[in-house]
Amino acid sequence: MTTERIALEAQAAPRRRRNRKRATPVAEINVTPFVDVMMVLLVVFMVAAPLLTVGVPLQLPRTSAAPLPIEQEEPLTVNLDADGRVFVQRTEVPWDALMETLTAIAAERSGDRVYLRADAALDYGRVAQVMGALNAGGFRNIGLVTDPAGQGARP
Repeated sequence: MTTERIALEAQAAPRRRRNRKRATPVAEINVTPFVDVMMVLLVVFMVAAPLLTVGVPLQLPRTSAAPLPIEQEEPLTVNLDADGRVFVQRTEVPWDALMETLTAIAAERSGDRVYLRADAALDYGRVAQVMGALNAGGFRNIGLVTDPAGQGARP
């Protein structure tokens, strides 16, 4: 090697070092896209959660009663369709097994509130029988679910 070449390499070395300092990668995490995705998911679940609580199609009676306050625990819903069949949440329960099912559910739950949804075409005697079974099963706080007042509402 010649002395001129060694001198040129010595001059070029500091330039490379300076360029490397400028081109170092940034070691910070950009969380903005993560926050955006989480906010969208939060809104989707907030909108979808109330729609998942009922699943049996019923024609509810119309009243002008105010709605009950919302609880922290998922509400237990007992449904009666127009044929008189009993559903606990979305599962059909035979009349003979209703008391056992309600007693088992009451033992697991912290609250005693239950929502009773009954079809408007159903006989009131059947609704009263189910209310008696709910009371005997350990549920003392029974809320009757109705549609808000409309044209078909009676005072």
